[in-house]
Amino acid sequence: MARLLVCLLACFFWVGAAAAQDGSTEAPKLTDEVRQDFQNWLVGVRADARKQGVSEAVIEAALSDIEPVARILERDRNQAEYTITLAKYRERVITAENIRVGLGKGARHQDLMARVSARYGVQARYILAIWGIETRFGAITGTMPVIPAVATLAYDKRRSAYFYEQLMATLKMLHRGYIDLPNLKGSWAGAMGQPQFMPSSYLAYAQDFDGDGRRDIWNDEGDVFASIANYLARHGWDDNQTWGRAVQAPAAVRARVQKSFDRPQSGCRAIKQMSPSEGLNAWSRQGVTNADGGPLPSRNLDAQMILPDGVDGQAYLVYKNYRSILRYNCAHLYGVTVGELSDALWTQ
Repeated sequence: MARLLVCLLACFFWVGAAAAQDGSTEAPKLTDEVRQDFQNWLVGVRADARKQGVSEAVIEAALSDIEPVARILERDRNQAEYTITLAKYRERVITAENIRVGLGKGARHQDLMARVSARYGVQARYILAIWGIETRFGAITGTMPVIPAVATLAYDKRRSAYFYEQLMATLKMLHRGYIDLPNLKGSWAGAMGQPQFMPSSYLAYAQDFDGDGRRDIWNDEGDVFASIANYLARHGWDDNQTWGRAVQAPAAVRARVQKSFDRPQSGCRAIKQMSPSEGLNAWSRQGVTNADGGPLPSRNLDAQMILPDGVDGQAYLVYKNYRSILRYNCAHLYGVTVGELSDALWTQ
């Protein structure tokens, strides 16, 4: 995944109670004993970093004088304060102001966006939409030092393996000179820069579009746009398709789709809550139409139905690109909102 739920999303929708391995949802208390144990744990981290080729200078600079951050543990245990519907989330994200800003940013960076789009095969409007949802078009990128954040969560037992990988990836970023320590800032869970990449995703997908030797997803718009586009492209994006569409569907079709979510399948919760794939022609024969009541497109694309707000809420048919968006953040609220914001930003 590109990163954990960023602050914007974490504030708006429910992702399930954050429980530790012992079932507790309480944040651990940072006693003197815990702080000492953390320092002992860092000895092993340093040794592992050396084995992975990180320089002694980086290890010393990054891992000295750090300790667990209590407010990060509290945030981690309290992500799930309430639920929110897709309709409500859309109201908060696809606003007239966000569309105005997005269109302005798109116009300002039109030539750059066109070059990025041509290189990676991802339409500019999707890059814009993800940029807007992740960090409000670069305005809110996080101010938490990344090393203490990911070290705190790597030490904590709830998701230690995942965040240990992120800690090692962050040290490798520093070792390779992609960013310096004072400027290595991100969200409380380590998501970084304008695309909000986790460190492992940064190493795998971040791009140096301008060829200056750095993958600057914090300040360089070319690198930001290229990194988002590369992430989508590497996860199967097809620029000859769109993401999906809102539809009307008969009650019997909705009920059948809802029941299909119970079938055994792999993937995150959103992937599990997608119907089996059928061609648009087959969906049409079942009485599914565009949201305005008009016919579905004649192009017989494979599509899956989703019901983000349940069997009585808005139905959508989504195409293969939708799964690429879910690889960025596997939640239907995110995927649909990226799609619909991209539609609102489509000027061609």
